[in-house]
Amino acid sequence: MSGLKEIARLADVSVSTVSNVLNGRKNVGQDTRERVLRLCSEHGYFPHKGTKSDKSNTIIFVFSDFDRDYYLKIIKGISHCLTENGYDLIICTNKSSTNFMRSKFASGTISLDRNMTDEYLVSVATPQFPVVLMDRIIDNEYANTKSVIVDNYPVMCEMVQALVDKGFKTFGYIGGLEFTLDHKERYAGFIDTLAKNGIVFDRRNYFHGDYSEESGYQAAKILVLSNALPEVLVCANDNMALGAIKALEENGLRVPEDISITGFDNSDAAAMAGLTTIAIPRYESGYLAAKELLEMIKGTTGREPFKLNATIQWRKTVK
Repeated sequence: MSGLKEIARLADVSVSTVSNVLNGRKNVGQDTRERVLRLCSEHGYFPHKGTKSDKSNTIIFVFSDFDRDYYLKIIKGISHCLTENGYDLIICTNKSSTNFMRSKFASGTISLDRNMTDEYLVSVATPQFPVVLMDRIIDNEYANTKSVIVDNYPVMCEMVQALVDKGFKTFGYIGGLEFTLDHKERYAGFIDTLAKNGIVFDRRNYFHGDYSEESGYQAAKILVLSNALPEVLVCANDNMALGAIKALEENGLRVPEDISITGFDNSDAAAMAGLTTIAIPRYESGYLAAKELLEMIKGTTGREPFKLNATIQWRKTVK
């Protein structure tokens, strides 16, 4: 009880509230829940529940940047699967997650956090604590990991081939963070398809981005200054595509009359803007990630990556 009282005092809540959080009850607000868990982590207070199975019914979902539109559908998919199977979900960012993942607090983790290193994830992914990865594949036979990811390469090849078939000959590209699997696969699909069609990509039309709208906006501003617009600008996600459209329109350029643009993700904002993009089944990816993690906890699934198909959504930003 002394440990509970100390955490309650630090969190400025009642002892019963701390108890409710630690027992996974749903009658506590998310902000309070995260504050209590952070303090428990910082002070090393995770009392063993002493259940018959000696297992926690809590799963952690770790993410890096809270882009509400991107994460919300994934979280819904994870939550629905876990609720159906009697598990609780804790959502946290990198800063508050590291100690949770080394304690008996949870049974496993779903990670969509590019800030976590492969080395750290390998260190926590033990036989007793499986980890499902939604942003990478880790090739380590000793790490208890499984990947549930989008199959980026073939669908990017399909879209670029369709653009070539429409008659486009000059291309621009705004990439994401270059160490991420999404960037590597999407750019490979882009460049390989151009090469297959005998189209030489001018690297002066390649721009670095970080998946944010601001990075797409800045890239397009630089592109405008070059006075040599490509016919089509392919962007590694919707946020950067929408930022690019904003910059181009501010400079009096019309989409798609002066330049066509594509994205990747099929966010709600992309649909509202009429952006041609690639649709990722985000709810389904979250649900499947949770399903695979529960199978790992039971010891009834293999470790080969699960790759989800994506589809092209043709809209008004391509002429």
